[in-house]
Amino acid sequence: MDFGVVLQTDPPAWRVVDLAVQAENLGFSHGWTFDSHILWQEPYVIYSQMLSATKRMMVGPMVTNPGTRDWTVTASHYATLNDMFGNRTICGIGRGDSAMRVIGKKPAKLATLSESMKVIKGLAQGEEVTYNGTQQQFPWAKNSTLDILMAAYGPKALNLCGSETDGFILQLADPALAEWTIGAVRRAAEEAGRDPDDLYIVVAAPAYVGSDIEHQREQCRWFGGMVGNHVADLVARYGTDSAIPKALTDYIKEREGYDYAGHGKSGNSHTDFVPDEIIDRFCILGDEAAHIARLKELEALGVDQFAIYLMHDNKDETLNAYGQRIIPAMQ
Repeated sequence: MDFGVVLQTDPPAWRVVDLAVQAENLGFSHGWTFDSHILWQEPYVIYSQMLSATKRMMVGPMVTNPGTRDWTVTASHYATLNDMFGNRTICGIGRGDSAMRVIGKKPAKLATLSESMKVIKGLAQGEEVTYNGTQQQFPWAKNSTLDILMAAYGPKALNLCGSETDGFILQLADPALAEWTIGAVRRAAEEAGRDPDDLYIVVAAPAYVGSDIEHQREQCRWFGGMVGNHVADLVARYGTDSAIPKALTDYIKEREGYDYAGHGKSGNSHTDFVPDEIIDRFCILGDEAAHIARLKELEALGVDQFAIYLMHDNKDETLNAYGQRIIPAMQ
């Protein structure tokens, strides 16, 4: 199993770079960041410094979207960074939540997402693509490569992910929901005539190593609120009696709204509706043995990478615990 770390691009940006370096030295293979340019600093600027300061780490967003930047600009970011640092970028993408809603836009439609992924991947790999009725190509990007992984929860998004992308990002660490979503993605790949074993599966969730479970829950309750935004969209689209597991949808019944000013941060009242049971399922908490046990469950389901959302008050300690003991135990 590979390991990644997901960071917010909070100022100072150099702290993000320092954490990426620390993570690589501890055995993490991927450095991801949020991409919400109003709430935090612009990630693509910071990626250049993360790549410059590390030697092997793959770097990219978890996740970007088709709506806040022109697709050709996004592709040029990846191709340029690959030319500078040797094909060490990766693109996590979805319909868009905070980045889109904060600027008054709705998340992109799946058809738009599908088209954008083709354009971004093609251009970033030096291929000729059709964009806005024109033929476009980066003649300087012949040696560039880019894998695109899609974040998804609902049936249609999971189908798109399996049929068109290089991999799947599940933003929660519940083994039961991982089994359901990974199964849906793999079936979609098979139905599209693709080899499901070629898909790279990432589970991303907060991980906090420690002994004070109550404190860990409070530090990570924000995550249930963040996932709840996507779940609310699913319930609005599919209703409460759909094929989507109630283990994913039932907990938002008491959800009254969401304040993006507190997105990804602990201690916000808009996440009070999230019960302890959801935090325990969606995140990985507890001592090192508890983390290893959950990771082994996920690995058995076909997860290729676990990426830690490192948004709590135990960043360095959790990174060190993973690098010094948990990652070696998983290898």
